[in-house]
Amino acid sequence: METGSPQDTGPAGTQGAAKTRDAAGTQGAAGAVGDGPVWIALPPGLLKMRRLLLVVWLGLISLAAGLVPGLLAGPAWAAFALPPLALTVWGWVMIGRNWRSWRYAERADDLLISRGVLWREETVVPYGRMQLVEVTSGPVERHFGLASVQLHTAAAWTDATIPGLDPAEAERLRDRLTELGEARSAGL
Repeated sequence: METGSPQDTGPAGTQGAAKTRDAAGTQGAAGAVGDGPVWIALPPGLLKMRRLLLVVWLGLISLAAGLVPGLLAGPAWAAFALPPLALTVWGWVMIGRNWRSWRYAERADDLLISRGVLWREETVVPYGRMQLVEVTSGPVERHFGLASVQLHTAAAWTDATIPGLDPAEAERLRDRLTELGEARSAGL
């Protein structure tokens, strides 16, 4: 199930009067106790990793696009490096906006995952419907000390992934979700 609307969120990606947590797990005073779910933001390591990958790849493309024509056809042709550089600046801003839009909340019966800048998506995964909870970490993620939690349900279209978590938080979340899933599915 996915729902969400742009009116639900404020400029920083927080919802109305709901409390939020930063990457360290401390709660902000955005609302009173009991107003809504406690949203947890992704740690800044994911933002650093994505921005570094952007600069490396587009930097190499920019270098190749400017250096090769500049050496072969003349210095004026080095202007071909400008579009990839402009794309790097635009991508830098968009990656920051996308990173700020990701958050998750553990409720009594389900897990909420919210993401998206233009098209806001909020995925609700009931604990009793979870079949498998995976923690994955590729080589780049491991280098930055990050891991992702992926939830598998019976619905094939469910995209329930929380990227860029600290490995300890990813393991804690996996263990908690597995425990809650087993407890909820026992009653089905």
